[in-house]
Amino acid sequence: MRADWFLGESRITWQAMAYRLVEVQNRRTEQLFLDCARRLYAEDPHWVCPLDLEIRAVFDPRKNPLFARGEACRWVLVDGAGQPAGRIAAFIHGARAHQFEQPTGGIGFFECVIDPVAAGQLFDVARHWLAARGMEAMDGPINFGENDRFWGLLTEGFCQPFYGMPYNPPAYVDLFEGYGFRPYFRQHTRRLDLTQPPPERFRKIGEWVHNKEGVRFECLRRARMARYGRDFLTIYNDAWQDHPQFVPMTEAQLEAMLAQLKEILVEELCIFAYVRDVPAAFLIALPDLNQIFKPYRGRLGFRGMVEFLWRRRNQFAWYRRRGLLTRARAVIMGVRPAFQRYGLEAGMTILTYGDVQAMGFREVELSWVGDFNPAMEATLEATGAPPGPSYITYRKLFSDASLAQQVRPIRRA
Repeated sequence: MRADWFLGESRITWQAMAYRLVEVQNRRTEQLFLDCARRLYAEDPHWVCPLDLEIRAVFDPRKNPLFARGEACRWVLVDGAGQPAGRIAAFIHGARAHQFEQPTGGIGFFECVIDPVAAGQLFDVARHWLAARGMEAMDGPINFGENDRFWGLLTEGFCQPFYGMPYNPPAYVDLFEGYGFRPYFRQHTRRLDLTQPPPERFRKIGEWVHNKEGVRFECLRRARMARYGRDFLTIYNDAWQDHPQFVPMTEAQLEAMLAQLKEILVEELCIFAYVRDVPAAFLIALPDLNQIFKPYRGRLGFRGMVEFLWRRRNQFAWYRRRGLLTRARAVIMGVRPAFQRYGLEAGMTILTYGDVQAMGFREVELSWVGDFNPAMEATLEATGAPPGPSYITYRKLFSDASLAQQVRPIRRA
């Protein structure tokens, strides 16, 4: 039996064979886990390999605060020649797992040859591990962390992903749905063309709110990172408190996030809004580091790290001057309920629009918004930006419920 996986000009060929599962327990098996994706995407022109050090950090209890209330496990599927043919991770976050009608864990970092047998082995081992720990369902592909990274299965828009966004071949949809996963929610993005002026209506709203008494906007400054961190936490935990299955961000999670952000942010892309000096909203966008990291194929190394740290000085000026950094991604926007009719979204978007253009940025991906949040979907539509890639977060129940009962709809906020 033989099959081919085509994606663009790339092709990976597999032959039906016996696979065996290996649990990641040491540096050697962890390397197999990391190398699996490099092998499967070796000829794919769009794929950008996440940095090995970032993947390792997700599964390092010293760096990921979710281990304080959770656990994770990883496996690699190897073929008869000992080569990695697939991988998967399963994880449980104690606070989140019991927010659903049934205890629900997660799976992520899934990669696999296009073979339902191989995929089934990976899904099975994750399901059994989760069930043994009291879980009755699993969501995936998701991240053992916040949902701004490595979250969802790409279903439309198979092009080079922005930093932190997932990428996979179209055939993964069949692997997931063939196993019994069903869509839990859909995720949408939009692409804002910075070479064009913002839509007139959006611009007028932004200017109106800028002139409103008691309202002010600020760009984040590294020198005052602690203050903006406190404001972020205040806004975040208020803005999402009524969303289904929301778990407040902790101080430890905030510190881990700020440590990462401080190294890669561009101040003009991170905006805070205040109403009568009260923290009201934020918009955090990050430079698309995939444009920088793609040639490294996940292995930055000491020399690459030194180069990156040197060249990112002065808001990534070295890369911007050479046209090597032209994209950014709006990772998260939050508006506290009391201020959601103030037009702050438009005010934050236009505050540094011209400055960001002058810095050489040409495109911003607005991502992602779930279909359980119609208010934010309307905000993205108001920007006039055309649709970008789409994703699905799936859920699989472990019981024998009928397919029609597999997924319970999310309560809309």
